[in-house]
Amino acid sequence: MSQIDRVLRSNLKLRHLQMLVALDQFRHLGRAAEFLSVTQPAVSKSLVEIERMFGLALFERSTRGTEPTPYGDSVVRFARSVLADYDRTRDEIAAVASGAAGRTSVGAMVVAMPVLLARAVEMLKANSSQTTVLVEEGDLTRLLPKLRLGELDLFVGRLEPGYAAPDLETEALHAEPMQAVVRPGHALAAKRRLGWADLAREHCVMPPPWASLRVKLDQMFFRDGVHPPADIIESASFLAQISFLQQRDAVAFMARSVARHFQRQGMLKVLALKVPIELPPVGLITMRGRRRTPSTQQLIECLRRAAKARSTA
Repeated sequence: MSQIDRVLRSNLKLRHLQMLVALDQFRHLGRAAEFLSVTQPAVSKSLVEIERMFGLALFERSTRGTEPTPYGDSVVRFARSVLADYDRTRDEIAAVASGAAGRTSVGAMVVAMPVLLARAVEMLKANSSQTTVLVEEGDLTRLLPKLRLGELDLFVGRLEPGYAAPDLETEALHAEPMQAVVRPGHALAAKRRLGWADLAREHCVMPPPWASLRVKLDQMFFRDGVHPPADIIESASFLAQISFLQQRDAVAFMARSVARHFQRQGMLKVLALKVPIELPPVGLITMRGRRRTPSTQQLIECLRRAAKARSTA
């Protein structure tokens, strides 16, 4: 057995892992010590002890603080993954002891949040009201690292092909086209015939430059013989979209189910403009080979049922 293998399997203690994560988070010995409720010399001594185990420098110390080395980055990722599994197991045991059904954590894109995921959670709660569902909103760039580290059990959103990887297991649930939206009372809301040239003159909330949807939306403007809007705000956040619809009289683009859901609540108006863009389906991403908790498996089944009910409605 190699030295590193022996350290990872046997020598590292829970307090070592917690210290490494805190040091990576705060990048300062004093602030990490304060967070852990220990002295700074104790943190420094513990770090020296861990580095001696590995025979590697894990953090660089300077007057500006501490920075993980490439070796440190790898060990910190390992520490976060182990601590996430520890937290999950602790919560499962506590849930069984208290009579609750368990806990699951899901990362969700806006496209899945207000309709698909909300209905699935409602189904889950109908059968197991004490199951706790932690929901974290974001995009793939933010949520996939958390899924890989074990901080999330499941991802629900668009299955962008650029993020496919051997360690990820994906399952498509349904197609989800886009629609253009404005605030109720916007000048464009009453127009029955709209073209992309009409939108090009407006303030717009557009997806970030790295999103495949952004490129395809820009192409729609060019196909209509106009340049994309010049006055834009870039965001994938639903809160940002709603805020700027109201405050800047902007146009935004949302998944059809999301747009129609909030139109029924009077929060926005779907524009009479076709958005013929082919987009990846909405679906699930889990870690291949990772054991699923019963609560996570139940939520997955509820998501499948919610997607099926949506497609037959």
